[in-house]
Amino acid sequence: MIALRRAGRRLAGLLPVRANPTATSGAPDDATQLLDRVRDIELKARKIVDELLLGEYHAVFRGLGIEFDELRPYVPGDEVRDIDWKTYARTREPFVRRYREDRDLTVMFVVDVSGSHRTGALAVSKADIAAELCAVLGLAAIRNNDRAGLLLFAGKPERFVRPARGARHVLRVIREVLNARPRTTGTDIAAALEYLTGIQRRRSTVFLVSDFLTSGYDRALRAAARRHDIIALRLRAPIDATLPPGGLARVRDAETGQEIDIDAGSLAFREAYAAHVRSLDAARARTFGELHIDEIPIVVGEDYIPALLRFFRRRARVAAS
Repeated sequence: MIALRRAGRRLAGLLPVRANPTATSGAPDDATQLLDRVRDIELKARKIVDELLLGEYHAVFRGLGIEFDELRPYVPGDEVRDIDWKTYARTREPFVRRYREDRDLTVMFVVDVSGSHRTGALAVSKADIAAELCAVLGLAAIRNNDRAGLLLFAGKPERFVRPARGARHVLRVIREVLNARPRTTGTDIAAALEYLTGIQRRRSTVFLVSDFLTSGYDRALRAAARRHDIIALRLRAPIDATLPPGGLARVRDAETGQEIDIDAGSLAFREAYAAHVRSLDAARARTFGELHIDEIPIVVGEDYIPALLRFFRRRARVAAS
């Protein structure tokens, strides 16, 4: 158990040695299946955005500010405070100043595609849910004429897709998440954030998607949070926090391929595992609180829409206060 805790291994990334790791990944195994999966996610995401999230997104992410649009003659009912008095002094006619919102926003999805995100006992994996979340939030972004970009990472940054507008671009983002095959092992959130800070100079809204069952990223997170608005999407399977009772088993780490023996029948083993996860969560909660980073908890196998709506409505209340 000491070795297990030191490595910070996740149960979601451990598979019985007899199992085929790709059988539970939920990843398409050819181009046709990938295309079908992308289309299914797009249709689901469009329905969610149209019916639930479009107005919520616009209300929360209001752009970088407002800019002058035009002067027009005053008409009864206009606010007196909107009258441009300099124009009135020059023309002796009342005009009001009209403004429009500058919506030139960039949304970045920084997505953990390490091996543990493609495994699990459920019908869908964390990778599947990550693709759906990127689709929903990406479509909401492009409907508001914002740009959307993508950074995939595992042990190192794996792929960067420059921010762009348009529905076809969002489909590419979905496809990249679903089709990710990391060349590196492990999970290094710090490396991803350092890469993002270096390449994405423009202030962005960053959705950081991971299970956060690792550590060592505090300094990189602080640096990134100084430049960007970071929102954490925490993906967890129920088994991540609580190891169910079992017996002796040999399992394989989905990220490193290393095999170990565990005793899931040992109460001490299960309690030590749960305590390790709680310590990671407590440390992350402290850091997020200090940096004012919002966290959206997503449970694999459960509807994620209520969690998204709670986040948007909470942000709207804060913005209005």
